[in-house]
Order: sequence, then C-alpha cells, then structure tokens
Amino acid sequence: MRILTTLTYYRPHYSGLTIYAERLARALVERGHQVTILTSRYDLSLPAREIRDGVQVIRPHVLAHVSKGVLMPTLVYWAFVNILRADIIHLHLPQLDAAYIALIGRLLKKPVLLTYHCDLLLPSGFIHSLANQVSHLANEVSFRLAHQVVVNTMDYAEDSPILRRYLSKTCAIPTPVALEIPTAADEEALKLKARIEPEQRIIGMVARLAAEKGVEYLVQAMSEILQKYPTARVLHVGQYQNVMGEEGYANRLQPVIQALGEHWTFLGILPPAELAAFYRQCELTVLPSTNSTESFGIVQVESMSSGTPVVASDIPGVRQPVKMTGMGVVVTPANAHALAQGINAVLDHPERYHGDVDAVKDRFSPHHIAEQYEAVFRQLIHSNRVSR
Repeated sequence: MRILTTLTYYRPHYSGLTIYAERLARALVERGHQVTILTSRYDLSLPAREIRDGVQVIRPHVLAHVSKGVLMPTLVYWAFVNILRADIIHLHLPQLDAAYIALIGRLLKKPVLLTYHCDLLLPSGFIHSLANQVSHLANEVSFRLAHQVVVNTMDYAEDSPILRRYLSKTCAIPTPVALEIPTAADEEALKLKARIEPEQRIIGMVARLAAEKGVEYLVQAMSEILQKYPTARVLHVGQYQNVMGEEGYANRLQPVIQALGEHWTFLGILPPAELAAFYRQCELTVLPSTNSTESFGIVQVESMSSGTPVVASDIPGVRQPVKMTGMGVVVTPANAHALAQGINAVLDHPERYHGDVDAVKDRFSPHHIAEQYEAVFRQLIHSNRVSR
C-alpha cells in the first residue's frame, strides 16, 4: 500500500504524537508498505525532503507560527500531488490543515482515515482563542469527511464532546510502544548522569514541563512523600527549558522546584537506550496529567514494558493502561494529596504491581499495532473501490 500520512510536527520534534507517528510509519515500512510523511519544516535547518528509516518525509516551508500551529501556503500543492499517488490518506489530529487535506482526498476519491490523539486546549489570549476556534472547525470538518476514525481507547472517545458524535465510525487501536534494550554501559551512564545512590527511592516522570502534565501536583506531593520516605527523589525526563507556550508556567514552578534541592533533578531528553535504562532505575513513574490534551500516555506503557509500575490520573484514556495491566494505581487528578498517597502505596508494596511484562510488550508492539492499522486500511480501500 501507498500511505500518505499528514501531521503538523514530525521528528526530530519530540512529543507523544510524533513518537506515535514515527513508530507506526517505520513498522508499516518494515511490513512492506510505502509511507510518505507530509509535515512542516518548522525549523529551517531541517531538509525539505529526506528519507528517515525508509519513510519519505516532505516538509513544506512554514510562513508563520500561530500559537502551536503553523501556516504553510504550499501545503495545498504538496497534499494534492501526494494524494494522487496514495492508496489511502492517514491524518493525525490535532492538525489545522487536516480539513482541506481530507476534502482534497474526498474529491480525488481516496479513502481517509483519521487518528485523533487528543483535544487541543490552548491558553487564554486572542491569538490562542482564534487558534482554538480554527482548530475546532478543522476538527469538525475532518471528522465529517473521514471514512474512519481511530482513537487510543473508547473510554476517551465516549467522553470527548466531538468524538462521541462520531462513535459509529470510531474504533480503538492502542498506541505503539517500543523501547531499546539497554546495555550495562547504558545503565551505568544513566546512573552517573543522574547521580543515583543505592538508598534513594526513585520516582520517575517523563513529560514536557507543561501545565497539562500536572507537574505542580507532583511538586506539591513531595512534602508528604518525603515525610514517609526521606530519600525519595524525582528524576524528570523531558524538555524543561524553552517549551513552546509554557514559559510562564516554568517560571512559576522554578522557585518551588529549586526548593526541593537534591530531591528533584531534570535530566532533559535522553537518548533511547538511556531512556530505557531510566525506566529500569525507577521504582515507579508518575503521569499526573490534568485534562483531555492527554488521551493515553505512551510513557506509561514504556514504563510498564520495563517492569516499572505507574501512578496515573483517573481521567478518560489516561487511566486505561493501569486498568488494562494492573501495573499501578489511578488517583484523583489535580490533587497533590491523592497523588502522594498513590505514590506511597506503590513504594510501600511494589511487589503488588508487577504485571505480565511480556504481554504488555506484545500488546503494544509497533508491528502488532501496524497489523491492526493494515486491516483497517485494506477494508477502507476495498470499500472505496466497491462504492465507485
């Protein structure tokens, strides 16, 4: 199959959505398909065209940035040209350009599949408000034009104001998860970088320093955790400086995080092998997300694939990995005391939260997920040919 995949940001941009798209694209290529990624040249240092892991990546020029979105006047041309060559169009939302790409696909009689990752909730302000309205309109048009909608979980779909109107053409396919196998050298490098001592109780967090990730609730929970476990320490992996749109949030948190001293360490973005080593060094990881911009949490399954339990917010979609595997605890969102209790419960009895790691790896492997997408792609292509 010739698959055209579109999304606003692709690698080397780092987010759950881009990781999802990259893992799926690579797995589809490995299974013999041709995948073209149509995305943005958000950084001028990136090539306009390249092949990454067998995937063709096309990046039209960005004229301007609007909030977290981009304006790409030439994208219409590139969409038209590549839709002509494709057997199926795969849109990743949120994406401001998805509506007209779906429309072009329909006009050219190509099947359109849409993967909806999460709601877009931007901060207050005129530009953000305008971007929100445009995004909601684009989503609505895209949903109407799509032949099929894919979500991580039906739990999230049934709670989403827009998704619940399209449940009749919605199905759930879990997010693809893959981790490198760390070597002993990777383990030692991570220990040295993080200055891990044997007596420390390591609590991991993998997230951008962004408001929707609920970082402040883990910060607030630490006082209660430290009363019971004085050697507890948070290792925070992910971008924590110059996060787009989150500068004010980071500035507000900086003093309270600094006050925790050695009990909170930022490690930044880790290379894949060190990230896998990181999960193994943690006693648990935490995902205290607060709203519908988080629909699942890839990092939870990465953690569980390493045998490390998770404490996650009890919100639609995010609560599902723990419920699927039994490897952790779900807690009331935006509640530091509940988060502290959940973390302490796992630190008290970690053996209670060890699940079937091999089953987790198999269930969420990129090849298994690609196989499920293949089945949907083939069905849509066949139905489209029959209906012509």
